[in-house]
Amino acid sequence: MILNTSFLRNIFLYKCLFALTFWNHVSLSLGDELFTSVSNNFPEDDSDQKIKSLPLLYTKSHQSKANSDWVVIQNTTESLSLSEITNDNVKKLIALLSNFRQGSRLQNLTLTNVSVNWNALMDIFQTVWHSSIEYFNTNNVTQLSDVERYDFDYSGTSMKALTMKKIIITDMYFTQDDLYRIFADMNIADMTIAESEMIHMLCPSSKSPFRYLNFLKNDITDFLFQNCDNLLQLETLILHKNKFESLRKVSFMTSRMKSLRSLDMSSNLLRHDGAGVRCPWAESLAELDLSSNQLADAVFECLPVNVKKLSLENNQISNVPRGVAELESLEELNLASNRLADLPGCSGFPALQFLNAEMNSILTPSADFFQSCPRVRELQAGHNPFKCSCELQAFIRLERRSGGKLSGWPAAYVCEYPEGLRGTELKDFHLSLLACNTTLLLVTALLLTLLLVAAVAFLCIYLDVPWYVRMTWQWTQTKRRAWHSSPGDQGAALQFHAFISYSERDSLWVKSELIPNLEKGEGCVQLCQHERNFIPGKSIVENIINCIEKSYKSIFVLSPNFVQSEWCHYELYFAHHKLFSENSNSLILILLEPIPPYLIPARYHKLKALMAKRTYVEWPKERSKRALFWANLRAAISINLTKADENLDEETD
Repeated sequence: MILNTSFLRNIFLYKCLFALTFWNHVSLSLGDELFTSVSNNFPEDDSDQKIKSLPLLYTKSHQSKANSDWVVIQNTTESLSLSEITNDNVKKLIALLSNFRQGSRLQNLTLTNVSVNWNALMDIFQTVWHSSIEYFNTNNVTQLSDVERYDFDYSGTSMKALTMKKIIITDMYFTQDDLYRIFADMNIADMTIAESEMIHMLCPSSKSPFRYLNFLKNDITDFLFQNCDNLLQLETLILHKNKFESLRKVSFMTSRMKSLRSLDMSSNLLRHDGAGVRCPWAESLAELDLSSNQLADAVFECLPVNVKKLSLENNQISNVPRGVAELESLEELNLASNRLADLPGCSGFPALQFLNAEMNSILTPSADFFQSCPRVRELQAGHNPFKCSCELQAFIRLERRSGGKLSGWPAAYVCEYPEGLRGTELKDFHLSLLACNTTLLLVTALLLTLLLVAAVAFLCIYLDVPWYVRMTWQWTQTKRRAWHSSPGDQGAALQFHAFISYSERDSLWVKSELIPNLEKGEGCVQLCQHERNFIPGKSIVENIINCIEKSYKSIFVLSPNFVQSEWCHYELYFAHHKLFSENSNSLILILLEPIPPYLIPARYHKLKALMAKRTYVEWPKERSKRALFWANLRAAISINLTKADENLDEETD
C-alpha cells in the first residue's frame, strides 16, 4: 500500500483545527503508531459460539477513493480488522504491522480471507508476536506452498490469545514438526484452532503456559497428547466434533494435566467396553461433556472420581449400574436422550443436585426417587413415553409433594400409553382408589360373585380358546386332505432346511441379511420363504402347514413387528404343534429387536413361554460378532436333507 502524504497532511490539519476523531478516514499517526484505511462489505464474524472470539466493535465505513491492496475496518485505536491478504500485498501488511511495537495501543487484530505462502504466513505470525497485539484472530486462511521448517522466535511477546478458524494446508506431504511444532510451543494462555481438518497436535517441547485449548470440528484421533507432561497449567480443553474412539485413551491423555478442570469430548465416536480396566483421569477434572457419542452402560466404570458436572446426553445408556460408579462430588448429571427405562438412584451420587432424564424410554418412573436422592433440587424427566396406569399414580402424587422440583411440569409430562389417553397431561390423569386397589377388587367382585364367570372368561378371552380350537381344526383338516390326496405318501419328504417366519415390516433384514448369508457359499442352506414357495391356489393356512411339514427347522424372526402380525401367530402355532406332535426340536428363535413384555398380547402365551424356556439367538448390533452369529445359525440348521428324511421315516415306522 502506498502512503498518501498529502492526504495525511489534510487529516492532521483537521485534527488540529477541530480536535475531532475521524473514524472512517485513512490516517497515520506517528505518535500513536496507528494505521487505518476504509472499505465496505466486511464479512461479519460467524464463529461458532464455542470459539473464543476477539472483542471487535465494528463501525460504519465508506468506500475509499484510493485503491487499497486489502480491505480494512478500524473501530477504535485498540482494534484492527483486515481482509483479502494475498502474496501480492503480504509484504506491505508485514511492514504495516511492524509499526505496532510493544507499547502501542493496538491490541486486537483480525485477518480474514488470507491466501499466502507458508513462509509469508509465518512472517505474519512472527511480526504479530513482537508487536503490541494481544488477541490475534484469523479466518479462512489458505497456505499455498510447501510447509518448511521455520525458526520461530517466541520471546518478548504481548500475545495472550490466538484464534484460527478454517485453515487450509494445501501441502499434503510435510514433516509434522514443521507444522504442529510452531503452534504447540506458542507461549500464550489461550489457543483455538477450529474447522481446519487438523489431524494431530504435538505435545509442547517444554512446560507450556496454555490454560485454554480449543480444537473443535477437526479430525483429531486418540493419539493426541498421549504421554504429554508439559500441559500442567491447562484448565480447559475443547475437542468437540473430532474422531476420538477410546474413552480410556482420553482418560489417559488427561492423567498428566494436573490443572485440567473442564473437558468437552462431545460429538465424537467414543466407546468403552468395560472389562474392568481402570481409567486414569486427571484428579482435578470437574466438568466433563461426553454427549453425542456411542457410550453404553459400561461408561460408568470409566469416569473421573472428582467430576462435579457430567453430560452423557444422546448416548446408548439403558441403565445406571448400582455399585459401579462412586462419584461422590457429582452435582449435575445429564442423561437425556438415552434408553433409560427408569430414573437412576443416587447410591453412587450422594451429592447429586440436578438430574436430566428427558427423552428416554421411561414408562413408569420410580416413586421413591426423591427418597433415594434427598439433595436433588431439580429433576427434568419430561418428554418420556409415560404409561398412564395405577403405577404412575404414585409418581404423580410425588410431584405434588416435591415442592416444584420437577422441571417442565406439567407441559412436558404427557401420557403416551394407553392410546386412549395419549396426549393427556399427567396432572389431569386420575384413577379411583377402587380401580387401583387389586385386593379390594378381588374381595368385592371376583371372590364372591364372579368366580365361575372369571374362570370361563379366563379360558375364552385371556387364553383365546376359540382361536386355538379353530387353528386345531384347520390343522386336522389340512392333514386329512393331504392324506387322501396322496395315500402312498404318509408324510411329506423334507425339501428345505428351514422355513422362515417373519413380519413383512422386517422383510428388508430377512432379504438383505438372513437369506443371502445362509444361502450363499458351499453347503448352502435351502430356505422356504412364502414369497417363493407358497403354491398358488391353496389357502394360506394350508401353505403354511405344508411348508412347515417339508422343512427340517422353523426360523422365527422375533421383533415388536412380529407380535403384531396375525399370520406370524398362525405360523408360530403350527410350528409349535409340530414340535409336540413329532417330539422334535425344530424351532429356532432369532431376536432381531428387543420385545418389551407389555407389547406381547395376552393370547401370545406360547411365545412368552418359548422365550422364557427356550434359548434364542440375538442379532448382534456389533459387526465384529456377526460372523459367530451366522456360524451358530448355520450349525443349528445344517443337515443332509436326504438323511434327515430317512431318519424321519424310521421314526414314523
